[in-house]
Amino acid sequence: MKQPTRVTMVLVACAAALAIGERGRAQTGYRPSAANLAARSWFQDARFGLFVHWGVYSVLGDGEWVMNNRRIPIADYEKLPAQFNPVAFDPAEWVALAKAAGMKYITITSKHHDGFAMFDSRVSDYNIVARTPYKKDVLKALAEECRKQGLKLFFYYSQLDWHHPDYFPRGRTGRDAGRPEEGEWSRYIEYMNGELRELLTNYGEIGGIWFDGWWDRPDAPWRLDATYALIHQLQPQALIGANHHRRPFPGEDFQMFEKDLPGGRTAEFNKDSEIGDLPLETCETMNGAWGFNITDRRYKSTRDLIRYLVRAAGSNANFLLNVGPMPNGRIQPEFVTRLQEIGAWLAKNGESIYGTRGGPVAPHAWGVTTRKESRVYVHVLDAPDGAVLLPPPGGKVRAARFLSAGRAAEFSEFDFGVVVKIPEDAVDPIDTVVALDLAS
Repeated sequence: MKQPTRVTMVLVACAAALAIGERGRAQTGYRPSAANLAARSWFQDARFGLFVHWGVYSVLGDGEWVMNNRRIPIADYEKLPAQFNPVAFDPAEWVALAKAAGMKYITITSKHHDGFAMFDSRVSDYNIVARTPYKKDVLKALAEECRKQGLKLFFYYSQLDWHHPDYFPRGRTGRDAGRPEEGEWSRYIEYMNGELRELLTNYGEIGGIWFDGWWDRPDAPWRLDATYALIHQLQPQALIGANHHRRPFPGEDFQMFEKDLPGGRTAEFNKDSEIGDLPLETCETMNGAWGFNITDRRYKSTRDLIRYLVRAAGSNANFLLNVGPMPNGRIQPEFVTRLQEIGAWLAKNGESIYGTRGGPVAPHAWGVTTRKESRVYVHVLDAPDGAVLLPPPGGKVRAARFLSAGRAAEFSEFDFGVVVKIPEDAVDPIDTVVALDLAS
């Protein structure tokens, strides 16, 4: 992931890119398989997933960008794997926690910008099995546990690499790694596709690949056509998404927005992000960091995180909520508590999130709507003066009820819309959900 302090630098790179030409080099003519289309529908129904940023950088407790930010050369950074021994890692505990939170899938970093693989790669020995005292493939264990407990697993993969000598010419980041000022870009693409082939053949059926890092060299010959075709050939159902902050390129199957709701453009690097026609996802942190940061105590409240989930669903998007596990393999208690509390809320209100699409009423200051067939869920986050005025919801309202309270809601219909009364004793401090049943 990118951090806000690097925003201007990234924007300069993206502005200089031949973005239209790059799209032309993506998988033009791609026609998703029936299995892929079914996976897209499942993805939209799922609505909530767990993002995991974990790597040897956790040893330093200063986030996943520490190699770049502290200007650590490769020779020194390569000492970290020997100190990474996550003996407390329990994949069953991780997956059970995600399920308890109401999440339907997990997306984990297989390789981040530092180039270190968190899986048993034969393409390079710069990986968790060959270089750490732990000597186990954490992705293999997590993949098996996800299958056992019924969650889908996605792999984050960084196209950017601060370690590999053939990532040359250099991009906008990682310039203090001490790499030789030479390299063969085509060899790097072969290396990247080799690791992707391993991820797609050695870990069973996966949910998809979550790419990041294209923005570091947007004008480079990425050969996305070959990479995307490889993925779709090996696992046709696997969904491809890329965090390039552009309208989706041909061959991609979903579109993500980093630290922003679709179309929100509140994060500067989303300034030029156009909403495409694919399933949508937004990702966010629980504090201010993606990777483990021992000094970051900017914890978002459970209330704020649930409201973000609700607003995402109202924007027809999934919510991918991040944790940065500690170097011992445990998820810090502040994150665990919030995940459990979100799960408790979803146990009561999940029907207004799962399996829904963005509702007939556009997001407003008071809240959002979601829809499932002939039922519209009105998520009142801030009710003005004890009532909310809705534009016409797309049909005559037959009945209305407060989801949590389980009682009827009083409403009035007019030509200009529907007024729903929100009495004080029906207000939920997080989200007052009103279910409207429309005449079919």
